[in-house]
Amino acid sequence: MTGKVRILGSWAWAFVAAVVIAVGFAQPASAQKSVEDFYKGKHIDLVIGYSPGGGYDLYARLVAQFMGKHIPGNPNIIPRNMPGAGSRTAVTWIANIAPKDGTALATADQSLSIAQAMGDKALTDMKIDTSKLIYIGNPSADNNTTSMWHTSKVKTIEDAMKFEAPMGATGGSTSSQYPRAMNALIGTKFKIILGYPGGNDINLAMERGEVEGRGSNAWASWKSTRQDWIKEKKISIIVQIGLTKAPDLPNVPLLIDLAKNADDKAVLKLLSAPTTIGRPLFTSPGVPEERVKALRAAFDATMKDPEFLAAAEKQKMDVNPVSGAELQKIVTDIVATPRAIADRLQSIIGTE
Repeated sequence: MTGKVRILGSWAWAFVAAVVIAVGFAQPASAQKSVEDFYKGKHIDLVIGYSPGGGYDLYARLVAQFMGKHIPGNPNIIPRNMPGAGSRTAVTWIANIAPKDGTALATADQSLSIAQAMGDKALTDMKIDTSKLIYIGNPSADNNTTSMWHTSKVKTIEDAMKFEAPMGATGGSTSSQYPRAMNALIGTKFKIILGYPGGNDINLAMERGEVEGRGSNAWASWKSTRQDWIKEKKISIIVQIGLTKAPDLPNVPLLIDLAKNADDKAVLKLLSAPTTIGRPLFTSPGVPEERVKALRAAFDATMKDPEFLAAAEKQKMDVNPVSGAELQKIVTDIVATPRAIADRLQSIIGTE
């Protein structure tokens, strides 16, 4: 009896091993099928951390229009705005409230990883770790700009060192951080007016004369949303923020080049690095790996989609994509910034 059991046991283990091997060979096909089955008939919520009409909103809606057809199962992507706390409201939702199954995406301020590196208490209180968010991609890496309305005395960065100028800003974002850093390290006299829910609201405030400038807006966003302002010289671009100059802004100074010494330059370089993060799309921590792969592949395919590119060109929106894997590394590196540099930047720009 014992011998029979041993023989049967050996056969059973051989059968199990054969099944495991067969399943292993079949896994890629079944995984792909499971992603398609999961998304079929579903929709994906895309939460935008700012009010309608600004660069984050426009890029997110453009991607949402085309990305669904590249996801297995072809779910519709439904964008909606969730402004508040410099886009932290949207990040809190995606990190802590949204389903962690790949049916939720978000876009939020590119500088949040810097805020975390500096010890932003609001992010800690909200239980947000930007390096744990899962990045899907950025449609356009682009330099940011600080811009002045045509009625302001400030036409150049040198003028900003002579005259006080009220600047519109959303709380805890680059729109307040850039002017603060320039005040501290370059000697400008910007007066920062917080509380605007999004970039379009600051544009309206400039037109109404409430403020004289906007602390931050991507150069690509100006070209797509306010081309008439550029042509009619209603705005002056006085500084650009990035690691290299934009080819079509050759005479506008780069923020890091305005540093007075090597220590200041290290701080301004950290502040400038997130321009590559751009208008990032990301999903919740914990989304199954096969769905993350599908979302990233769909984003990459969208960036090459002729219909998407034609729509972007029609709206005068630059496309210079960064992959989700690249974004993940950039954010992780920023969060791991040496404490001394992060502490100095924090002491300069603070956190709201």
